[in-house]
Amino acid sequence: MFSKDRWDEILEALSANKFRTLLTAFGVFWGITILVLLLALTNGLKNGVTADFGNFATNSMFMWTQRTSISYKGMPKGRTFNYKLEDVEALKSEIPELKYVSPRNQLGGFNGANNVTRGTKTGAFQVNGDYPEFIKQQPLDITDGRFISYSDINAKRKSCVIGTDVVKGLYNKGENPLGTYIKINGVNFMVVGTFKTSNSQGDQEEDANTIYVPFTSFGQAFNTGNNVGWMAITGQDGISITSLKPKIFDVIKARHKIDPKDDRAIGNFDLSEAFGRVNGLFAILGFVGYFVGSLVLMSGVIGISNIMLIVVKERTKEIGVRRALGASPWSIKSQILQESLILTIVSGMVGISFAAGIIWLMNYILDANGPVENFANPSVSMSVVFTALFILVVSGLLAGLIPANSATKMKPVDALRID
Repeated sequence: MFSKDRWDEILEALSANKFRTLLTAFGVFWGITILVLLLALTNGLKNGVTADFGNFATNSMFMWTQRTSISYKGMPKGRTFNYKLEDVEALKSEIPELKYVSPRNQLGGFNGANNVTRGTKTGAFQVNGDYPEFIKQQPLDITDGRFISYSDINAKRKSCVIGTDVVKGLYNKGENPLGTYIKINGVNFMVVGTFKTSNSQGDQEEDANTIYVPFTSFGQAFNTGNNVGWMAITGQDGISITSLKPKIFDVIKARHKIDPKDDRAIGNFDLSEAFGRVNGLFAILGFVGYFVGSLVLMSGVIGISNIMLIVVKERTKEIGVRRALGASPWSIKSQILQESLILTIVSGMVGISFAAGIIWLMNYILDANGPVENFANPSVSMSVVFTALFILVVSGLLAGLIPANSATKMKPVDALRID
């Protein structure tokens, strides 16, 4: 802890030339501001891009059929095939590392023709035939009622769960949809639940225009039988779905007489792989933010070091007197280091506060004007603040080290001779 006399000396030394001190402090202030803002903007980009993944389990992949590109076992090149419910059961039984295998059939869509009616009201909505576990892969906010269940699946019950925009399109304001019926392509389905999307951006509007029905009811009502349009597959915790893809493809190829080398016959999108690439990209951007910010900060630290050298030069006679009166080299060195450290930390903390104000303003504008594509919630964690404080302390010590050593190397007799 500093004594009052030491504090008075430090404050007097820093205030002796206020304009020079402010200019020197500005270098550190600007450097730490740039560092924090770069990291906040990187996080804002990361939050915006990863929001496009929605709440879907990121250790997942989607798989659909394509035309074969190689003839095999008497089967021609270019043929089409369909997944079956039996393929789902085969994947579950032969690959225990899989957590969920959810088949889906689908009709309609956001830009499709009107396919759903209720009384005189009609709408064009996406209708998904799903299994209950799909909600564990892509969580939905159930606002009323429930999601489809295995009792619906087993009984082929014509029940459905509808999104908020479906409610708006088919019901009057304040009307409770639960227990009512809607017609999907002329087939009656009873509403057992409503949901809203939890995505902040991306396909939010399309999600809200979606209707979920039991997979078995979908097949019976719309004559798809046990065909499967595509599958959402999730790996067990700690097991990457990317590492399981070869096993999955081998099972499907064997069941549908597809050449083992025909990789074009099975279409897929690996969400885990894509998510990993995104995280890798932003890890690099974070490193670049630290690197560029640290370089800018270093220029400010060099400025402080130069100014402290000038201060030591100006106080040569004072240092000589103190040395002649018995002051130890460490006493002289510690004062120079403390002055440098205080100047660096104070200017750096002001920079952090200024950057925090800008971040708050950016978030306020985003909240007031709605989300921006690929950019959301720019922020920095407390670990970044502590890292910045650590950088400031180290920088302050480094900035004062050379001037402090210069001051202690000076002989008292030589110092007293300088006018």
